[in-house]
Amino acid sequence: MSTAIVRAEAFLVDLEVETVRTDAVQAFLKQETIFVSLVTADGLTGLGYSYTIGTGGTAVLALLRDHLLPRLVGADARNVEALWSDLFWSTHATTVGAITSLALAAVDTALWDLRCLRAGEPLWRLAGGYRQRVPLYDTEGGWLHLTTDELVAGALASQKAGWPGVKLKVGKPRMHEDLERLRAVRDAVGPSMDIMVDANQSMTYPEARRRAAAFESVDLSWFEEPLPADDVTGHVRLAESTSIPIAVGESLYSVSQFREYAAAGGAGIVQVDVARIGGITPWLKVAHLAETFNLEVCPHFLMELHVSLTAAVPNGRYVEHIPQLRAITSSEMDIVDGHAVAPDTPGLGIDWNQDAIDDRRVG
Repeated sequence: MSTAIVRAEAFLVDLEVETVRTDAVQAFLKQETIFVSLVTADGLTGLGYSYTIGTGGTAVLALLRDHLLPRLVGADARNVEALWSDLFWSTHATTVGAITSLALAAVDTALWDLRCLRAGEPLWRLAGGYRQRVPLYDTEGGWLHLTTDELVAGALASQKAGWPGVKLKVGKPRMHEDLERLRAVRDAVGPSMDIMVDANQSMTYPEARRRAAAFESVDLSWFEEPLPADDVTGHVRLAESTSIPIAVGESLYSVSQFREYAAAGGAGIVQVDVARIGGITPWLKVAHLAETFNLEVCPHFLMELHVSLTAAVPNGRYVEHIPQLRAITSSEMDIVDGHAVAPDTPGLGIDWNQDAIDDRRVG
């Protein structure tokens, strides 16, 4: 059949970070980018990807090459749900987990690329088609190592560009340090700009509750990952104690984990990451699950892919601005009046530079 997969390949590309990025627990040293290329009998090629922030990329690559890709050859590329389920259950001993989810995502995004190419439609429309523009917020000006003056300058630059929000990292050793930085930014930008904060799972429940109480005076749009991601109970207790919405999701790896958070009341903002959840197929399930709980989706990282997915669903609220693919793409995401614009080209809509990718292959 013309839609049968005749070749499946995986490879790894290392990308240096575009700027120094630090938070309360780690530094982002490089992006290990895992690619999957799927070729069908009718000559179409789908290119998908996922990532790590410095470790584990070769483990994902080995799982793909040794176990997942051989199962795809001969399969009908149109049967995306069936293929995702088959790959998931074939590696059930290692699910749910980060390595398997990242591998599944690289395959699933390639399958969706093929689906969109065959239909001649962009991802944002084929995945739902709610709207084409989504508000944008900046994280690049909010890293923890930056001085207060640098945070203020970054926020003012974003405001001048018409962006409606900025995110600042928190988790300084003393609460007054975090609070002084946040107040300086709020005083500079005024009341009309959204300010989000991200603790990167660095706090205990008592400390997160103490800081949330202090942060309320800054009028924050959300408090992201204050506690370890698997502490559902702690996030529920924290959400009950503060008026600031609690954001979770970038470190969750299954749809059922999101269900538990939403049902328990521990998530005010859903930050599902298409790579870490296992691809576009489960990403959409999480987004629709969130909609049933009247929750908004503001996905983590991967802006070049998330712009289309956030635009596809009615509860997509924000795209996070952290550019990381410019070294291997020929064009950048469109930004108009503070909004990210989902591309209209068929497929995932990412303008890959194949020569640049080939130059950065590892091994």
